[in-house]
Amino acid sequence: MVTIDAMGCQKEIAKKIVDGGADYLLAVKENQPTLSADIVALFEEARQDPQLLASMDFHSTQEKGHGRKEVRRCWTTPLVDRISQRAQWQSLHTLVRIESERTVDGKTTQEQRHYICSRPSLSARNAMADARSHWGIENGLHWVLDIAFREDDCRVRAGHAGENFAVMRHIALNLLKSVKGTKVGIKNRRLRAGWDQEFLLRVLCALS
Repeated sequence: MVTIDAMGCQKEIAKKIVDGGADYLLAVKENQPTLSADIVALFEEARQDPQLLASMDFHSTQEKGHGRKEVRRCWTTPLVDRISQRAQWQSLHTLVRIESERTVDGKTTQEQRHYICSRPSLSARNAMADARSHWGIENGLHWVLDIAFREDDCRVRAGHAGENFAVMRHIALNLLKSVKGTKVGIKNRRLRAGWDQEFLLRVLCALS
């Protein structure tokens, strides 16, 4: 299963994944307003229609610890005929809603995410697991880029400069990760590469 969130939900991505013999679980973003509206309307209708809600698969989890409580709820449904643009998404079989409710120090926040999936009969349990696995990877990558490269402080915005800098940071991160024989973190590896030419050469040749 290929799960994509940060890249956005695009028809071309879905087609390439299916053509490659895999299934996709794609997050529905604001750049697909019609698709998003149709999915939201379906799940909101289910809130008011017990029969429709009962036809959906459901799974929930609850975690507590360190003054924090989080409840996650997931619904999946094969009712893709309710999606007006369904023919534009290759092998669209399942719609997903995931709700997260977090309570920290007495303050509760809620979030909803919607996905489309090419896998028939996707269970709510599996959908939640796949989505959470992706969140963990994304969060971990973002943390490393922010700590080692101060990505959040970057104010490069002109033209395609932001995207180009992001690509360069990912290339640099992959090179730094691939250096053998050192146990220091990525941030310290980057600093060392700035003052140690021999180490810099090892970094540049790490993937060769």
